[in-house]
Amino acid sequence: MAAAASSTDRPGALEITRRLAEICGPPFARFAGPADEVAGRTARWVAVPGGPHAAAEVLRLAAAHQLTVVPRGAGTKIDWGAAPAQVDIMLDTGRLAGIWHEPQGSPVAEIGAGTPLRAVQATLDRTGQRLPIDAPSPGATLGGVLAADEAGPLRHRHGSPCAQLVGVRYLDADGELVSLDAAGTAPHGRAGPASGGAAALFGAAQVPGLDVARLLCGSQGGLGVLVSATMRVQAVPASRVWVTRPVWTPLEVHDLVRAILAARLDPAAVELDLPVPVLLPRRRVHPDHPSVVHRPGHPSVARRAGEPAAAGSLVVLLEGGPADVAERADRLVAVLGGETVVGHAAPEWWGHYPFGPGDTALRIEVPINDLHAAVYALRDAAGTPVPVRGSAGVGTVHAALPGSLPPDRVASILAAVRGVLLARQGRCVVVAAPAPVRRVVDLWGELPTLPRLRAAKAHLDPHQRLAPGRLPGGL
Repeated sequence: MAAAASSTDRPGALEITRRLAEICGPPFARFAGPADEVAGRTARWVAVPGGPHAAAEVLRLAAAHQLTVVPRGAGTKIDWGAAPAQVDIMLDTGRLAGIWHEPQGSPVAEIGAGTPLRAVQATLDRTGQRLPIDAPSPGATLGGVLAADEAGPLRHRHGSPCAQLVGVRYLDADGELVSLDAAGTAPHGRAGPASGGAAALFGAAQVPGLDVARLLCGSQGGLGVLVSATMRVQAVPASRVWVTRPVWTPLEVHDLVRAILAARLDPAAVELDLPVPVLLPRRRVHPDHPSVVHRPGHPSVARRAGEPAAAGSLVVLLEGGPADVAERADRLVAVLGGETVVGHAAPEWWGHYPFGPGDTALRIEVPINDLHAAVYALRDAAGTPVPVRGSAGVGTVHAALPGSLPPDRVASILAAVRGVLLARQGRCVVVAAPAPVRRVVDLWGELPTLPRLRAAKAHLDPHQRLAPGRLPGGL
């Protein structure tokens, strides 16, 4: 393999391989192959340490040989964001797995970073509990979800996964195991980032541990290697219903979302799906047909030739006790009117991104009152409807541009959309893109927190060993 050949050509490469095998065990250290890449950048070695101390030894070995390290969980988001400048060792967290402290009446659980989120939920479900996290990436690990700060529909009520974080154990760039909780204590390791230089970094004499721990969320392994996270758990809701309302325009979505929030129905999620509209042929149904009796306004009664079907759906998830959920669902139906439907199963698109492999994937964040303006701006810039899906109730949605679009065309669309969002305190981020697009466009756009992020990188990884270049600004 080309990757293996280039690695063995490096002076001392075989010695590094031998040391990785000693640390991780022979089956768990190898030269990287073509599939071991990060946003198109191929690694040299893959190490799968069997525990926190072995992972620390890998990082110490990397520091001694001035090698870079990029963590990898399940690899579901390994192509998100910028390509690192260099990937020497890919540190696979697959063996840093398990629920180490069963909740058993406790509102928290400590979970290994390499544990698949589905496995966590299945295990907690046996005790009637769950993490209020529903990241869309199939097979994602908890560490990967936190490293990307990836949130699904439940973000409406519970916030991002980072909001559920109570504490973390992570490895810094020198291989020191650091444990932090809300009080800033470090029972398993040193308190380094919570004092001293970090105090200056965060502008406080004594910095709570979570101020540092939450910096790791969304850092894509560029500030530390997550070992475990202590997360809040909660009881599984006794009842869940999805209330669906067809929608035709982004402006209609704006009005409906405002009405939902004003009704104070405590929704768990408010999700929007705006696929590319489909033109339907002329279709007329006899008014006495059973499907439309007493529903003269049903669109199937007399849809004109070429008239578009509903552009999409607005779906509200209600959770709680059965009687309470039923009462709130009735009130919500009265608020939404139209052809609102109450169901006990999520729509097929629920919790899935609108983009696929090879697309240019965008994330739009904007105050909810301006979400419709963002969608219209995207359509105008692209010159055609663009699939949009996400959390309309908090103003965070994803969109997909075809991977076949030339990079300069993508850049012009981004510039137009960001111009509209800038005046509305919103932003548009390129989540993932084909390599030619990634090389040309600005993935991040305006980022007011960049100086703080730069200071954090300088403090936590001064030698640029952890995923260099993955963070905004080339950090």
